[in-house]
Amino acid sequence: MVEAGKGVRIADRSRRPKGLIALQTDIKGRGATLLVVDDDALITLNAVDQLTEQGHVALEAFSAQEALAILEQRNDIDALITDYSMPGMTGLELAEAARALHPTLPILLVTGYAELPDGIEHSFMQLEKPYGEDDLARRVMELLAATAS
Repeated sequence: MVEAGKGVRIADRSRRPKGLIALQTDIKGRGATLLVVDDDALITLNAVDQLTEQGHVALEAFSAQEALAILEQRNDIDALITDYSMPGMTGLELAEAARALHPTLPILLVTGYAELPDGIEHSFMQLEKPYGEDDLARRVMELLAATAS
């Protein structure tokens, strides 16, 4: 049982993007610079808000093309968090293009699919939608820890 005012924030779910669960987390990041990409602006902005609350610097992009432009201009991105299903270029295609620019860039692929379509294989860490703030925080910590070791 959770007591009111004891580290849990209940959000107005009618204002949250579909597929996200909003609870405040006690997990804090190490202040990494993260690029968040999703064509759904509400999901992107919600993830950016969550990551910022966790102590990270979170940048937003609303398309793969916008994300690539940011990656071409900046060398301080510590990790890429991208949705799989986007118009024009999938998150997997974006991840591969991002790795061509930054070969050691950690990538988290976010998807609403329990399994990706047949024939789609990758070695990127994955986070399944819907996810909560703790899920996102843990996966980002795992992603960053994996590259630090």
